[in-house]
Amino acid sequence: MAGLTRPVRVLVVDDDALVRAGLTMMLDGADGVAVVGEAADGAVVPAELDAHPADVVLMDLRMPRVNGIAATQRVRARPRPPEVIVLTTFDTDENVLRALRAGASGFLLKDSPPAQIADAVRRVAAGEPILSPRITRRLMDRAATEAGAYDRARSALSALSTREHEVALAVAEGRTNAEIAGRLFVSVATVKAHITRILTKLELGNRTQIALLMHDAGLA
Repeated sequence: MAGLTRPVRVLVVDDDALVRAGLTMMLDGADGVAVVGEAADGAVVPAELDAHPADVVLMDLRMPRVNGIAATQRVRARPRPPEVIVLTTFDTDENVLRALRAGASGFLLKDSPPAQIADAVRRVAAGEPILSPRITRRLMDRAATEAGAYDRARSALSALSTREHEVALAVAEGRTNAEIAGRLFVSVATVKAHITRILTKLELGNRTQIALLMHDAGLA
C-alpha cells in the first residue's frame, strides 16, 4: 500500500467503547489518516471490512468472543488484506508474539502517545513494520526458545539465494527499502521484487514474519 495519495483508512477494533472512541477521535484528527469503522469484537471484523474497506486494522488482543489473534489470522487470509497493528495494555503479554506470527505487522501499547500511534498507522500502510525494539527483542528471544525453531528456520532459509538472504537480513535489522537499496547498490524496485520473492518462497505474509524467521535462525 506504499504510495497512498488518499488518507490511510483505519478500522478500530476494541471491546472497550471508551478506547474505541478515544482512538477514533485521535486518529481522525491526525494528518493523512481517516477512521472508516469500528468493531467491538473480532467476530464482526470481516463484515466491517466488507462494508468499510480499510488499509490498516488496529486490533485489540483480548476480546470476549473472537480474540485479536484469531481475528488477525482471518484478516490476513483475505484477498489483498489490510495490515494489522496489535494493541495491547501490557508489554509482557505473551499473545503478542502469537499475533505477530498470525500476520500482524507490529504492535503498540495502548498508552503510546497519539502522534506515535498515528505515525505507526502511516508507516504500516506504507509497508514498514512497527516493532518496538525493547518489547520485540524480548518476544523474539522467547520465540527462539521454542522447540525446533532454529532448525525449522535454517531449513526454510536455505531456499533463498545469496542476495535474497542479504535482503532478508536487512529486513530483520529494521531497514527500510531505501536503506536496503543503498546498502546493496540496487534500486528500490529491485528490493521490493526481492522481498516479494522471499515472502513467496518462505510462505510468509509480511516483513515482520521475515524478521522473526531470521531471528529464529540466529541471524538477527
